Amino acid sequence: MRKKLSLLLAFVLLVGLFVGCGPKTASNKKVEDSDAKVKVGLDYELSGDVATYGQSLVEGIELAAEEINKSGGVLGGKQIELDKADNKSDNAEAANVATKLITNDRVVAILGPATSGNTKAASAVATRHKVPLISASATADDITVDSNGKVRDYIFKTCFSDSFQGVIMANFAYEDLQKKNAAVLIDSTSDYSKGLAKNFKQKFGELGGKITTEQAYQAKEKDFRAVLTKIKGSNPDVLYLPGYYESVGLIVKQARELGLNVPVLGGDGYDSPKLTQIAGNDVLNDVYFTNHYSSKDTSPEVVKFINAFKAKYNKVPDAFNALGYDLEYFLADALNRAGAADPAKIKEALASTKDFKGITGTLSIDEFHNPVKAATILEMKDGVQTFVKKQQP
Repeated sequence: MRKKLSLLLAFVLLVGLFVGCGPKTASNKKVEDSDAKVKVGLDYELSGDVATYGQSLVEGIELAAEEINKSGGVLGGKQIELDKADNKSDNAEAANVATKLITNDRVVAILGPATSGNTKAASAVATRHKVPLISASATADDITVDSNGKVRDYIFKTCFSDSFQGVIMANFAYEDLQKKNAAVLIDSTSDYSKGLAKNFKQKFGELGGKITTEQAYQAKEKDFRAVLTKIKGSNPDVLYLPGYYESVGLIVKQARELGLNVPVLGGDGYDSPKLTQIAGNDVLNDVYFTNHYSSKDTSPEVVKFINAFKAKYNKVPDAFNALGYDLEYFLADALNRAGAADPAKIKEALASTKDFKGITGTLSIDEFHNPVKAATILEMKDGVQTFVKKQQP
């Protein structure tokens, strides 16, 4: 009996040896595949009020990821895997998405969200879990620093700040357009709108300009005639209207209907194909806004990007497409310098970025995790964006 048990045990061990040396199981292959990839989370507004921003950013990111993977990937051959989720243009959902991407999906970095409010909600989660979060379009000044001015270690952005946009447009209104009396109309529910307005007013006043009136509206309103009548009554020679395209399109249309025909100035929130659909091409004249890039740029890098984007999506890329494209390459650059898909090392590499050359300009990250880069001023002529000037920081 003892001999039979010994023979049986030997047989079991022998079978185990052959199984161990045999073909890899599905489980082993899954681990191996995972090791060959770097998982990046996308927390974007793919539906809801500002969906065109998120959709455009993701298009740019996906094009860049395809190019990077075809060129050999990152970290010596690892492929970038994008884990995309919809935050529905909602702050609470942006935080929920960030939590899922980090705790369930185990991403090494998060790209997005698009808007400042959603980014603030998601950044609290990223900070708590010590995973880098980078936004290409959250322009609020306090995205990367807290209320005490302390830098948020794991939060970065690749777009210029509201203070920069507001100051540029104040200079443009006073010096280029030679306007001295400005009315201001803000979205009281938007950090983005309030931030731009604050800096515009301060700089415009320093230059010697006068604010004739400051009025407010709330997102999702449709009739702005009462507030526009008040603005018209203050006799401004320019209107500063920082906001998002859905409201801006209606406001500009109704302003022109009321005979308020002064130049309208704003920020990068104007950049959406839906702006012309809402306002109409004939209405969008004498409208200026700060932006990150112009599709009229003839530099070889921009032309190459535009052609590649057209080949994939059959349309001309907007600024958010370009920002998303740059964002993915910006992260890939940091990954390669970090030397590992480790959030802490990636964070250090992001913070040390110098002279990264992208489609939207060359940038270096400053001590507050903000980019030092130029801005573009565009003018709408019959609904078509035209280049005005490039403004260095």
